Amino acid sequence: MSITPFSAPLSTLEQRDAFIHRHIGPSEAETQAMLDAVGAASIDALIGQTVPPAIRLSAPLPLAGAKPEHVALAELKAIAGKNVVKKSLIGMGYYGTLTPNVILRNVLENPGWYTAYTPYQAEIAQGRLEALLNYQQMVIDLTGMELANASLLDEATAAAEAMAMARRVSRSKSNAFFVDNATWPQTVDVVRTRAALFGFELVFGNAADAAQADVFGALLQNPGQSGEVADLTDLITALKAKGAVVAVACDLMAQVLVKSPGEMGADIALGSAQRLGVPMGFGGPHAAFFATRDAHKRSVPGRIIGVSVDARGKTALRMALQTREQHIRREKANSNICTSQVLLANMAGFYAVYHGPDGLRTIAGRIHRLAAIMAEGLTRAGMAPVNRSFFDTLTVTTGEATANVLSAAVAAGYNLRRVDANTVGLAFDETHTADDVATLLQLLTGQAADVAALDAAVAERAGALPDALRRTDAILSHPVFNSHHTEHEMLRYLKRLQNKDLALDHSMISLGSCTMKLNATAEMIPVTWPEFANIHPFAPIDQAQGYLEMIGSLDAYLRAITGFAAISMQPNSGAQGEYAGLLAISRYHDSRGDHHRDICLIPKSAHGTNPATAQMCNMKVVAVECDENGNVDVADLKAKAEQHSANLACLMITYPSTHGVFEAAIREICDTIHAHGGQVYMDGANMNAQVGLTSPATIGADVSHMNLHKTFCIPHGGGGPGMGPIGLAAHLAPFMANHVVQPIDGPHAGQGAVSAAPYGSASILPISWMYIAMMGGDGLKRATEIAILNANYIATRLKGHYPVVYSGENGRVAHECIIDIRQIKAACGVSEVDIAKRLMDYGFHAPTMSFPVAGTIMIEPTESESQAELDRFIDAMISIRAEIAKIDAGQWDAENNPLKHAPHSQADLIGEWDRPYTREEAAFPLAWVGENKFWPSVNRIDDVYGDRNLFCACVPMDAYES
Repeated sequence: MSITPFSAPLSTLEQRDAFIHRHIGPSEAETQAMLDAVGAASIDALIGQTVPPAIRLSAPLPLAGAKPEHVALAELKAIAGKNVVKKSLIGMGYYGTLTPNVILRNVLENPGWYTAYTPYQAEIAQGRLEALLNYQQMVIDLTGMELANASLLDEATAAAEAMAMARRVSRSKSNAFFVDNATWPQTVDVVRTRAALFGFELVFGNAADAAQADVFGALLQNPGQSGEVADLTDLITALKAKGAVVAVACDLMAQVLVKSPGEMGADIALGSAQRLGVPMGFGGPHAAFFATRDAHKRSVPGRIIGVSVDARGKTALRMALQTREQHIRREKANSNICTSQVLLANMAGFYAVYHGPDGLRTIAGRIHRLAAIMAEGLTRAGMAPVNRSFFDTLTVTTGEATANVLSAAVAAGYNLRRVDANTVGLAFDETHTADDVATLLQLLTGQAADVAALDAAVAERAGALPDALRRTDAILSHPVFNSHHTEHEMLRYLKRLQNKDLALDHSMISLGSCTMKLNATAEMIPVTWPEFANIHPFAPIDQAQGYLEMIGSLDAYLRAITGFAAISMQPNSGAQGEYAGLLAISRYHDSRGDHHRDICLIPKSAHGTNPATAQMCNMKVVAVECDENGNVDVADLKAKAEQHSANLACLMITYPSTHGVFEAAIREICDTIHAHGGQVYMDGANMNAQVGLTSPATIGADVSHMNLHKTFCIPHGGGGPGMGPIGLAAHLAPFMANHVVQPIDGPHAGQGAVSAAPYGSASILPISWMYIAMMGGDGLKRATEIAILNANYIATRLKGHYPVVYSGENGRVAHECIIDIRQIKAACGVSEVDIAKRLMDYGFHAPTMSFPVAGTIMIEPTESESQAELDRFIDAMISIRAEIAKIDAGQWDAENNPLKHAPHSQADLIGEWDRPYTREEAAFPLAWVGENKFWPSVNRIDDVYGDRNLFCACVPMDAYES
């Protein structure tokens, strides 16, 4: 008897596993069809041919079953409800902010913005690139500098990067770096960690004494911890006269009204853009800004957006100076950073666009006014603040009453900063009101305050900033900051930019090693709940019990999946996870007296971040060869492990390999490293092929990072945010990162931090929590199996047209495959770049080019793509191969053909047409393309022109019309 809705058991009708089928693309029928195509009798048979039996898990993942979307959301909502949201005056680089709703709904909550990838294919990323150029221009204007990058991970890591950059460009022979006592403690924590690895000496002192020290660089904070704002001009001049490079940590909102670091003569300005419309989120994600002088442009860490031209001479944007980056220069790179905080930088830039210079002055002026009224009221009550010159922050001596003041404030709904046993701090922001000032004055002084009278007195004096510290130069004068101040105009501007970008809401993005899978709506919803969004990272811990419960639950999930004893959530990118993992290894060796262990073995197929990270940890990189099948050359590995046995620190290895193969010798490789006293670091970029089938601990790794923005569904956000937690074996757990401001319980007490907040970018962790909860153990395993099936299906269908470079012992690939373009290029001059650009005409983002093998394309379809979408991509690739055949046969000229002219914009189809192929062949090469046509907004961009004529600020509006 067939089962009907009337006869099915209730357990079936409840559809508790419905989300699994919504996350995984292929239906049961499509799955069977693909199995038939690849010649596998079943999924189990395919996995048996792909994953070495020796590393298979012996039991299912110890995770609960799948939960329906509404059940998981309700459960997480109950957990979030255990957080207590107070009005925060803690400050310390984190402030309440009002995200304009037009930006909240149309950027942060919009998959057109959050599902895009890093803009390596610039022709289909012009909207994001323009938004980032706006951000750079905003930072340049507010800091008074000449060049800004497109954001870093957080303020503390930006300060550590500034220290490293100072060493690169300083002419001083000193090994010491000065740190202002007024610097945020979390920044000092991260800088200490980085300095220890580099072997730098840190010199601490009051800023006024910095010029007395013999240092290669200095980090000054303005405003400082107390809120004091100072004119650092003379001090900076004195430091630079001695060859020091000076970095100033500052506040973008303060810079609206305060004399800029650039005007004071600083070499570097850095800080957080969080308060420009990005919620506190218990610490992140937030875009850090980093600006410097033009003379240092080739030494800047991170990404820079630059202006170039396309094939028609039209202004076009791209990522500039990529030859500085870690994927090119490896251990010689400026930094290991391979992501920035694009989505958050975009939000901050749009905040400035929406409010404009006048709006920002009003917001900053109101914040300053509230602080000034508070200072006036305190002074009249005999409690004058310690700092007399300020923007938004006051430091107040409260003596023996400090504990009572803090608890009374909490009872009234406010969190103040406990500076020390006798002092509190109050940092005002745009969410505060005159009523808050009145309440706080009553609380602190015991007297009712006439806020209107205090306001009149402050206004008569025109605030609390001395004239010498007030900003007098223009800011945000570019038309983009003066054109979109109504919601209608802003909405249309955001939509116009979104239309220029190809994201997952349009078609699959098959980037190898990047895992561009579904970011489900149910996973994204909790991010903007106020219970998660509006918590300060240093709020009293009893107010963050919901966060701690959610993080603890996710910690348990990840331990079950990886097999590790401990998880650190602090690293806020994959590259930061690498750094944290190697740091734990380095600390472990040091704890055993093995300070000399500094050799890091890295296969030549490794991610570029791996050698760059090893360099950041002061390790010496020794490359290991790969054999003709793309596997680690075990003989070479053993020889080098033996050669460096006494000094071997670790091996960095990716599994499955970067070549898209489950290497059968992986256990032997790990055992070899351990036999020589080394540790195994596993790069988790390819963990989407492991979950439920094997695990890093099972394989033999000691530590591994997990890209939550790959395997566990946090969206890539156009190039960030990300999260890179690490899993550690028990013997390494005592050496993972901790935090000086908000210590985390565990065996790692006292260990230095790697990121500004204890739990990194905590506000996006609910995404991964929801994904795991809704998939359950069986769903996660099924996702891995289908990811491997989808990759083998693509490899099988394409191998008759493009050679597949590497496969495993049974001819199978893992979750991705590499196809070879080198023979095609040799025969007719068509390169992997030409194919990438031509794919845009078919409506697809290109796979990963020339990595890890030059002249190849690496394809990763993920489990979320249906057979129909895979077939569209495959058909496009086969059609392109047929076009190449016409060039090879001489039917089309080697330089005048659809691939060399790709991508085709609408401008190409207007007017005269003198090409040997038709307009239809150019823009609609297959019948289905027209159904959902994506038009690149520019033609192919001239990379060389952009680097030779580096321009990284907003260009005149008429340049886009040329």
